[in-house]
Amino acid sequence: MTGEHNLNALLRDMKPEILDGIFVFCTLAPGASIPATISPMLAFREREGTTLVILREESERAGLRSAFPSRLITLTVHSALDAVGFLAAITARLAEAGISVNAVSAFHHDHLFVPVDRADEAMVVLQEMSRTIQD
Repeated sequence: MTGEHNLNALLRDMKPEILDGIFVFCTLAPGASIPATISPMLAFREREGTTLVILREESERAGLRSAFPSRLITLTVHSALDAVGFLAAITARLAEAGISVNAVSAFHHDHLFVPVDRADEAMVVLQEMSRTIQD
């Protein structure tokens, strides 16, 4: 199944869902292995080290310093990896509301990490945005 390319269809059908848990961003030194006790939602290698997005409880158990406590919102529409403007429209609207976001595109869906204390508001913004889209 190929992902959706049409921007209006993506926005109309995004159906955001908030996942359980509080996620945090951590970093490991370059070349360091990911501890076996950690099951990252996301791992990304940069020159400066490996960024992990993990549940806050995992970071605390592993003794890792963390930043940006966030909730994870998944946009359940199957977006094409080469779709144009979807995340730009969403992040612009969240920015208008003063909500920071770290967006991640995966094979099937796009995912938004938003501050814990703004997650409910972000959901309202996204749902409203989706309702107002016309074909």
